[in-house]
Amino acid sequence: MIKGNIEMSQTQRSAAEIELAERARKVLPAGTFGNTALDIVIARGKGGHVWDVSGNEYVDFLLGSGPMLVGHAHPKVEAAVLEQIPLGTTFFVNNAHGIRLAEEIVAAVPCAEQVRFVSSGSEADLYAMRVARAYMKRDKILKFEGGYHGMSDYGLMSLAPKRLANFPTPVPDSAGIPKSVREEVVVAPFNDLAAVESLLNQHGKEIAAIIVEPFQRLIPPKPGFLEGLRKLTEQHGIVLIFDEVVTGFRFSYGGAQAYYGVTPDLATFGKVIGGGFPLAAIAGKTDIMRHFDKTAVGEDEFTVQIGTLSGNPVASAAGLATMEVLKEPGAYDKIFATGKALMSGISARLREAKISAQVIGEPPLFDVVFADGDIRDYRSTVRANVDMMRRVNQSLLASGILKGDSKYYLSLAHTEADVAHTLGAWDTAIRALKDAKAA
Repeated sequence: MIKGNIEMSQTQRSAAEIELAERARKVLPAGTFGNTALDIVIARGKGGHVWDVSGNEYVDFLLGSGPMLVGHAHPKVEAAVLEQIPLGTTFFVNNAHGIRLAEEIVAAVPCAEQVRFVSSGSEADLYAMRVARAYMKRDKILKFEGGYHGMSDYGLMSLAPKRLANFPTPVPDSAGIPKSVREEVVVAPFNDLAAVESLLNQHGKEIAAIIVEPFQRLIPPKPGFLEGLRKLTEQHGIVLIFDEVVTGFRFSYGGAQAYYGVTPDLATFGKVIGGGFPLAAIAGKTDIMRHFDKTAVGEDEFTVQIGTLSGNPVASAAGLATMEVLKEPGAYDKIFATGKALMSGISARLREAKISAQVIGEPPLFDVVFADGDIRDYRSTVRANVDMMRRVNQSLLASGILKGDSKYYLSLAHTEADVAHTLGAWDTAIRALKDAKAA
């Protein structure tokens, strides 16, 4: 139930929270952990809500950037974690929870025959690309402009380029990336099979893998696109990697590959499988995954992967408990129903207000793009009105809605009351837009 103080303005900050923010600015670059620019300090979360240090309550569509699919502090996840903690928190050798979690991923995910755990999605994507290069004995990776594949040098090529280069030239998104990396990345437009086919015809013998978010940030694949990628990679003998760090176990229990009906060779997972703890994974076919086993492939083809906290028992226990909740009858139906109600409600309000905007995505993960026309790739998102999005997000935050710059993450814990409150916050935001335009 929505508490009365959820209506408190974003500007109502306690002395304790203001002090914490000031302390953060002294010891943290930009005063943050590097994830968001929000100048709030969260104290606790429960279900689909969080509270800041000042006591302001928010409907939480950030969900820790997605891991909390079953909601914060779910009793089954909490119980599993509290049962394990007195028994030890990490061992650097196998533990029963991690083995069972790997078995569950193999049973659920179409491409998964073996699993290797890491601690973050960035690591998972890095190692997926590396093991594909080891398997193929080639250096180049094809990725899609606007696709996010973690913080590695390869991953941070043409994620959100401010300067649009001609394809297939990559543009680094960070300082500190060696110029030589640009020679190993081929960039294509998302949802454009003809472009991919042309690039494979030119560079196919040098490319080890295509890595793709099957649902790129907020953009769904066009009918036939993923199927076409699968066919092209098979024709050219190239590894197909699905980056499912975001979509894994969110769109369906088998991930986006089950949801869209296309099976890659490798896939990466994170967020949901750790239940709010640091845990991610690479999963795929045995003939590729065996390169993580020196006894199977020998010294020269062995892909080294070591992580102090990889598969640790607390995160694995949380992940297993999360997945048990998601397997309960009606869990995905509820998430999708909540998302559909929000998407349709926001869309109706935008149409009525005659605002040039559209809701894009899938019910578990969507947002508004303030632009007309077909949104099919990164370049079609560039024409969006970023200032309008910023003003709406600020208004929503002031009304007690916490979300990222782009994306509503839906959870099993969000309620009809949360939907009603969010749509009311949108009414307020739209009125503010109209007032600003009239002025």
